[in-house]
Amino acid sequence: MVWWAVLTVGLTLLLACFMSGMPIFIAFLLINLVGVLIILGQPGFGMVANSIFETTNFADLSAIPLFIMMGELLFRSGSIDILFDSVDKLVGKVKGRQYVLCIALSTIFGALSGAAMGVAAMMARTLLPGMLDRRYDAKMSTGAILAGASLAPIIPPSVLVIIIGTLANVSIAGMLIAGILPGLMLAIMFLIYTLGRVRLNPELAPEDAATSTVDVGLGEKLHAILRVLPFALIIFCVMGLILLGIATPSESAATGVIGSMITAAYYRKLNWKMISESLSSAAFIASMILVIMASSKMFSQLLAFTGSTRELTQVVAGLDLSAYVMLFIMMLIPFILCMFIDQIALMLVVIPIYQPLIKSLEFDPIWFWLLMLLNVTVGGMTPPFGYTIFAFKGATDRVSLQQIFSATWPFVAIFLLGMLVIAVFPPIATFLPGFL
Repeated sequence: MVWWAVLTVGLTLLLACFMSGMPIFIAFLLINLVGVLIILGQPGFGMVANSIFETTNFADLSAIPLFIMMGELLFRSGSIDILFDSVDKLVGKVKGRQYVLCIALSTIFGALSGAAMGVAAMMARTLLPGMLDRRYDAKMSTGAILAGASLAPIIPPSVLVIIIGTLANVSIAGMLIAGILPGLMLAIMFLIYTLGRVRLNPELAPEDAATSTVDVGLGEKLHAILRVLPFALIIFCVMGLILLGIATPSESAATGVIGSMITAAYYRKLNWKMISESLSSAAFIASMILVIMASSKMFSQLLAFTGSTRELTQVVAGLDLSAYVMLFIMMLIPFILCMFIDQIALMLVVIPIYQPLIKSLEFDPIWFWLLMLLNVTVGGMTPPFGYTIFAFKGATDRVSLQQIFSATWPFVAIFLLGMLVIAVFPPIATFLPGFL
């Protein structure tokens, strides 16, 4: 069978399994085992064992369960409620303050968990009811929460970044730090958009909403700052230590877990049951991710063995297209597919295909994969099958699915605008990693 037929059949079967609702790791394993049996025969199963061992026996992957554990400890301990209250007091009286509070909290939560679905569900349960009770616009409130939650995989810690860095052979520390400036830039863009809309249409944030909060004095604000300092310590343990070159991603993740436990103990919310539940959840999620990564590695090896990767690279190299046109095409395909497929699953398919193309096009790896990270992240809040959307909907019944779909598109456009800015000005992504 010619290379393009192998590539087409393999990808079609894999995407069909994903869209059928089959668990990602089962889909990958099934396609890989069938492919090995057809292409290599029974001796090829030795490659399966080697692929699993090589992929999972990688020290930097220990950051995955540690980052998950860190977020689980914070959310299960209830320490997040203290952060919520403190940030609420610090925002003050601003027209449209609930939108500001929403985006500020989402950015901070993103720097503490890295899970967009978790942040979206939590904000839907805690913040959305208050916004609707204050007669804030349902669509704008929903869009702001989903957009803010989607910052979580971009701002470190991020499990998706570790997966990309491992499979694409890119510096994980560099990828983690590269997300800081783009994440903050997008948060500012969301704030400008929401506050601009409120200024043009005050009905989006009724007048009484700006005066519904009791005046917060200087003493209370200072107390609120003191209460959030333990969270600042956790963020420093994760981002600061990497940026200063003191710790590797795995070491910073470990210090982040210790910081989370100290924070929970500081607020008197640490207990053995919570620790046990956090460990169990982190182990389960991490094991699934590792199986998926091992299957993805095997899939890339099959593509290389059949010559599909080499031939595809040669075809692309022979096209008379500019680098930016190729970049647009390479970003458009995942953007469309992410409307229907899980982001992690798609990344695991895309990485082995795109990696040789990046080298031939001479793209900066950190810059390119950060753009791809933004691309698949926005896919989580893009109708009709964005996972972040369904996590949000599952946590509230006060907004219809139709309203959610309508609410997301303006913020999807802002995400795409942010990607365009980073594509035109690569230093936004590469400046901080340059210090490593």
